[in-house]
Amino acid sequence: MGSGSPQRPTAWREQGEGGKFSYPGFEVEVEALNEDPSPIEALTVPAIIEHLEAVIRELESPPILMGHSAGGAFVQVLLDHGFGAAGVAINSAPTEGVPVVPVSQVRSTFPVLKNPANRHRAVGFTHEQWHYAFTNTFSEDESRALYERYAIPAPGRIVWGSALANLQPGHQDTYVDYRNDARAPLLFIAGSEDHLMPPKVQRSNAKHYKSDTVTEVKEYAGRAHLLPAQDGWEEVADYALSWAAGHAGGTAAKEASSAG
Repeated sequence: MGSGSPQRPTAWREQGEGGKFSYPGFEVEVEALNEDPSPIEALTVPAIIEHLEAVIRELESPPILMGHSAGGAFVQVLLDHGFGAAGVAINSAPTEGVPVVPVSQVRSTFPVLKNPANRHRAVGFTHEQWHYAFTNTFSEDESRALYERYAIPAPGRIVWGSALANLQPGHQDTYVDYRNDARAPLLFIAGSEDHLMPPKVQRSNAKHYKSDTVTEVKEYAGRAHLLPAQDGWEEVADYALSWAAGHAGGTAAKEASSAG
């Protein structure tokens, strides 16, 4: 499952110098992952979190963390672990304990969840399936162009892990302490037309937080799941950065403001 667009700034992409900010094994191009999806099959949430924490530890000051979809859940986990000056979760996957499962989400994830064997596979989507889940408000031409350029198979292990997180005993990969008062401020951004991670999921996830730390939800009308690649993304980006910089405090906020 890919995101992004050739016209969008690299700040919205999950990559960095030398692939440092890519998920483990994702340092290659989309074409390579489609040709050999074994890195997707091997991907786990603990490996992602461990890698991102190692990257953040190398920074001179706590960064503002932003993540889209599954990346939104990872932002929440990182904040709970004490990383980051502020966090923004865009059309976020839920962390453990969020029971809301809208019908559109079931339909969006069905290609992966319809077969238990997919838990250990990288599962490709047809354009029709991908369009419903990611780009339902996009034109057919733009949706297909994004699909052909950026779509990669879904990591069955992570999708299944999220689906079963509330059904298995003990803390799962996306567990966070909702009462952690030391957590940095967190903003959920929701697209009103998102089929994969609808606003109901964002609002429920936010309501689970019982700490004294700031937790807010901002919803944008007419936006699909692939919000960072949708026309008008600049408005969302500006708000996300402004909010995060305003709530981060200290050096991180000053650096983010000057960068904007």
